[in-house]
This record gives sequence, structure tokens and C-alpha cells, in this order.
Amino acid sequence: MAAISSLFSPTPSFSTPLSSFKLSPKLPQDSSLHLTSLSRRDFLNGSAALLPLLISPPPPSLAREVEVGSYLPPSPANPSFVLFSATSKDTPALRAGNVQPYKFILPPTWKQMRIANILSGNYCQPKCAEPWIEVKFEDEKQGKIQVVASPLIRLTNKPNATIEDIGTPEKVIASLGPFVTGNTLDPDELVETSIEKRGVQTYYKYVLDTPYALTGSHNLAKATAKGNTVILFVASANDKQWPSSEKTLQAILDSFEV
Repeated sequence: MAAISSLFSPTPSFSTPLSSFKLSPKLPQDSSLHLTSLSRRDFLNGSAALLPLLISPPPPSLAREVEVGSYLPPSPANPSFVLFSATSKDTPALRAGNVQPYKFILPPTWKQMRIANILSGNYCQPKCAEPWIEVKFEDEKQGKIQVVASPLIRLTNKPNATIEDIGTPEKVIASLGPFVTGNTLDPDELVETSIEKRGVQTYYKYVLDTPYALTGSHNLAKATAKGNTVILFVASANDKQWPSSEKTLQAILDSFEV
């Protein structure tokens, strides 16, 4: 259970690793020795203050999250939202072919959050035994959403199983609930279930009242299976966000499609 909690713990802040910086051509090849000598010999006399000038700054896209409206196209169905369509360039699982492309809409003011390497599944692709986070978006006033992928084998031994093959909506959420809440899911926290059909694809939809969840006291979820993966879409809000964002989160959830 500790592993589950860590999976959904708040996204940590990351500083750009030193390996991503470009050293000035004026530095000698043995730059590590040069930097060491600077820190030991020149720190007290102020020369170390010049060290940042020798390092190129990280690109703005790596320095902080930006609003998705600055780079995503408007949704054709609802121009007040933008459309995120995942491609093989977006996540390790998509590049490895372990997840089918998916799409959903979201408000233009939301920001895409960085995901730690170990949580993204990058360390175990192309064959992962544990669920991983595909993408995550947040807005301080409205809530957050995330796409979680789980190997199909965790839920069934049948290859290429549909969500119906795995079981009823109640059975599926009993298995996936901890990945919705970040800790545990009690049966009485499940408020509503429904089934949605889009072509040949079936989705199980959930409304959950989760006062003790790490993700938020209100959770909406949607699950489907395709290929060798179960995809779980989660929209979360706390008590302060929920009254004004419920309809927005529901619209985002309804738009999710694999």
C-alpha cells in the first residue's frame, strides 16, 4: 500500500540535472576538475559567483509548467476547451506501443505537470508489472486529472480482454480503486456507476465520494481496456474546488476516449 501512496503523492519539484546543461567552450575538457577547483579555491574571493555564467540556462519549457492553451488546439466540439491528443512522442508507454493513443479536452488555463521517471513507467518499458502514470494536468482552482495505465495481466489472464471480460463495473473499481484515491477505496464511497459504449469500445464510469482520498475528496473515474493495458482516467477535486468545478471535471471525463 505504501507503493500505491507514493504513486499518487504530490508531484515533486525537479531541478534540471547538471547533465542537461551545456558548458562553455572556454572550459577545459576536464570540466569536473575545473569546477571543483573553482568551488574550493575561488569561493571565498567571490570568483564562484561567476560560475552560473558558464552554464547555459534550461529551456523555458523545462523550467516551469505552462498553460495548455498556449500550445494545444481548441476543441472542435467545444472551442472553450483545448484538445489533448496523445501521440507516441508524449509518454514512454506510447513510444513502446503499450498504450493506444487517447484524447480528452481540458480548459486552456490548466497546466501539464511533470512526472517523476519512476512513476512514468519509463524505467520498466516496454514490459511493466506495475501501473504507471501516463500524463497529469492540474489547475489550482479546479482540480486535477491523470491517466493511469495498468498491465492487463494484473486484472485478468485473458489476452486482449475487454473491460467486460474483466468483470462488472463494481469488480473493476474494487481492483482499481486505490489508483483512483491514492490509498484505499471503501465500497460505500462508490456513489454511482454507469456504462458507456463508443463504437466497439466500452467504458465503465464512476462517481466517488472519497473524504479520505489522497487525490481529493471528490473523484470521477473512467476505465477501459484495449490491447494489453487497462486505462484509468481520474478527475479529482477537493471540497473547496468541487462546487465550481464539478461540471468542468465531468465534461473532461466525458470527453476521454481511447
